[in-house]
Amino acid sequence: MLPKQRLLANVLLVLSLSCSQPPETEFWNNGEPVFDVQELFSSERFPNVVTALDGTIVATWGNKSYQVRRSEDGGKTWQPTQTIATPGFQGGGVIVDEENGDILAFVEDSHPISPMTMYRSKDHGKTWTAEKTTILPDSLGNIPSMHMNEHGITLRVGANKGRLIRPTRSYGGGNEREFWESHYTNAIYSDDGGKTWQTSTPFPAMGTGEATLAELADGTIYYNSRRHLSTDGLNPRMRYIAWSKDGGHTYKDLSVSEELPDGDQNRDYGLMAGLVRLPIEGHDILLFSNIESPEGRNHGTVWASFDGGKTWPLKKLVEEGGFAYSSLTAGRAGTPSEGLIYLFYEGAGHPSSAGKMAIFNLPWLTDGKDWKEFLPN
Repeated sequence: MLPKQRLLANVLLVLSLSCSQPPETEFWNNGEPVFDVQELFSSERFPNVVTALDGTIVATWGNKSYQVRRSEDGGKTWQPTQTIATPGFQGGGVIVDEENGDILAFVEDSHPISPMTMYRSKDHGKTWTAEKTTILPDSLGNIPSMHMNEHGITLRVGANKGRLIRPTRSYGGGNEREFWESHYTNAIYSDDGGKTWQTSTPFPAMGTGEATLAELADGTIYYNSRRHLSTDGLNPRMRYIAWSKDGGHTYKDLSVSEELPDGDQNRDYGLMAGLVRLPIEGHDILLFSNIESPEGRNHGTVWASFDGGKTWPLKKLVEEGGFAYSSLTAGRAGTPSEGLIYLFYEGAGHPSSAGKMAIFNLPWLTDGKDWKEFLPN
């Protein structure tokens, strides 16, 4: 397909999907509860999952080689593993460009601090091409590392509509514990389709790493971060929250969640988490994945917020056994993924982790209740 033909096809796809999506996307309530778990990878680590513009589920994985698996039928079957880069270390933060359908993936040569390559797919994850990109330093003069954050997003509201943004992090002098006090999270964002990236100001807490973000209906960005180490006396065993009102450049109003744990509760270490906003028009329904465990990485759980992250009145156990890093994405209207939620996580396996995909819907999460019953008064 020629470039102009590909662009026209992507534009028509965006228009068809947006036109086929009914107000409040009632399909999220339809049907019987669905829940299934499949193993996609049997070794290595580090999950990220996104939903391509055509509804294809794209799961990326790996700390020795960067690997991809795709499902074009909503997760019923998965295509064979593609190896995109060897060596390749999962950078996380995969982004679907909602304007043209491109998918951007970030691959580091090894555990950061390490050189990074950005790969672009113009065919919903079927093929990938390495591409030069420029990442500008933050206000402290640091160029961030990619690993290991939740997927990025395309902003959909206001003056920054179309902006690509993903969480990132600064390792200070290195990954060893002696440097943790100098660690902090932030974000990179691009207004030219990924050619050039600005770096946000630092998240307003040190000792943080591995973050998530979501855009709310009014354009506010909700930012939720892991914390390795408390440098200010605040509880490092719960998630750290801040907000952006300027398209992701600055983050303010720091708080510590009273409901969302950050990893197992017997140590100050934390755990990468998943986050997604469900595409239900006019509502800020967020899902968050992590563990609810007094000791050890197990008891993987999903929490739901119906007010944009202010409260989390609903939670449900997904995996009683081993559960570590996780990533969340939602299906798209008018495709086989419609009404489904995808949780890609590290489960127990050999010789390292098993990459598992839990597929469920809102009726499973709410035990068959209408999600509107959980909306705040």
